[in-house]
Amino acid sequence: MTYCVAIALAKGLLFASDSRTNAGVDHVSSFCKMSIFERAGEGALALLNSGNLSTTQQVVSRLRKHEVATGMPLAASDSVFSVAELVGETLRAVIAHTRGESVGQSDVDFTATFLVGGQVRGEQPRLFLVYPQGNFIESTEDTSFFQIGESKYGKPILDRVIRPDIGVAEAVKCTLVSFDSTIKSNLSVGLPIDLALIESGSYRVTQRYRIGVDDQYFRDLRQGWGQGLRRVFNDLPAPDWLGEERSQR
Repeated sequence: MTYCVAIALAKGLLFASDSRTNAGVDHVSSFCKMSIFERAGEGALALLNSGNLSTTQQVVSRLRKHEVATGMPLAASDSVFSVAELVGETLRAVIAHTRGESVGQSDVDFTATFLVGGQVRGEQPRLFLVYPQGNFIESTEDTSFFQIGESKYGKPILDRVIRPDIGVAEAVKCTLVSFDSTIKSNLSVGLPIDLALIESGSYRVTQRYRIGVDDQYFRDLRQGWGQGLRRVFNDLPAPDWLGEERSQR
């Protein structure tokens, strides 16, 4: 499993993905689930993926081959919308091809999902969620972030904190708390966490950072968040309908 988040901010786009693809008692694998496409002065794109590893790797490989074959970098496309279309078409084709070659493996799930976002010259930053069927939706002010993979554990903090006008530092902090909540509750999501920022008007990835097991900031953040939750919980009043005696137990 995996967990990826992309947030549309007033100042640009923030992307984050974990690196775990398999989890078990004696086997853990890590692969980067973030692909970057850049063209200096023209644009920058980030693709995050969840789902079948073979499918996602084939999609990214076909996209890079498409760049070579056409001589047109994805980051120099006329719009991020057209890139989302291409990702959807490629994803649908890869899934259909893989299923056709895998007769007798009906129990294998070849589906995958992508987050596609960035900015190309001539338009504002845009963010899309591409489904396995190839169709997609775009973020709005009402829905300014997308999650894919194991999303349920990290969603509550994002719902409460994320808004379009939130600052970059606050968004990063909230995103990492969301990852901590997910890692705490699900073994299939784990470090390292890859982060990328595409600031509006920069047409490039302005910040990339990887959080590993020894990252002190993430350690302090998860410790502070855990202690803060317990402190707030202890300060909450007991149910008055339990009665004074039961409330003190």
